[in-house]
Amino acid sequence: MPTPHIEAKEGDFAPVVLMPGDPKRAEWIAKTFLKNPKLVTSVRGILGFTGEAPDGSLVSVMASGMGMPSIGIYSHELYTSYGVEAILRIGTCGSYQKDIGLKDIIIGEGACTNSNWMGEHSLYGGTFSAIADYQLLEMAVDATREKKLPLHVGNILSSDTFYDYRPEAWKKWANLGVLGVEMEAYALYANAATLGKKALAICTVSDSFLFAKELSSQERQEGLTNMVSIAMDVAMKYNACRTK
Repeated sequence: MPTPHIEAKEGDFAPVVLMPGDPKRAEWIAKTFLKNPKLVTSVRGILGFTGEAPDGSLVSVMASGMGMPSIGIYSHELYTSYGVEAILRIGTCGSYQKDIGLKDIIIGEGACTNSNWMGEHSLYGGTFSAIADYQLLEMAVDATREKKLPLHVGNILSSDTFYDYRPEAWKKWANLGVLGVEMEAYALYANAATLGKKALAICTVSDSFLFAKELSSQERQEGLTNMVSIAMDVAMKYNACRTK
């Protein structure tokens, strides 16, 4: 049944959902990578589709909006009300390391954060370390290597701040080996852990904090195509494992 933020009906979503931030990007992914995509929700302009992957299995694509509160709402409702088992965040990120180039793929093995996302949980003074599901991680690494694409696997930062007025603040994360920054993965991983579900963030590097470079619109499109192709491979492999 519909939730406060999703109008889809029971059974409208596949067990695995690809989740970009931008609704228009979700629409492009659905129409480019899925056969017979069906629009299943459009509340507040957040578009969700379900269609057939190249192997014939069902895969859904839905936007998350920007930031942890937004992906936190949509991932929670997908996990708890629509039987979704796995969510693959696919989006762009900024690089913190000199050996990571534009259009490279970063897979978030873990996610640090400067938010208080898990602050409401009583952990007796502890700090929750948000990590990806290993099955999805392994599938994504294999898919990226098969395509011979530049790959980096490790910690990323999910930040509440896009415009930071402390120009050197990012360096403390870079010095700890954090690969890059985005704004959603920590909340997605925390929700998956809390609800016993699966999650993974696959990102395309769109800009660098070291070299003041960013992708052109054409380069961004090419990089996103590679990233979505990886995520689609993971979705199909996951669906195949479910049917065995």
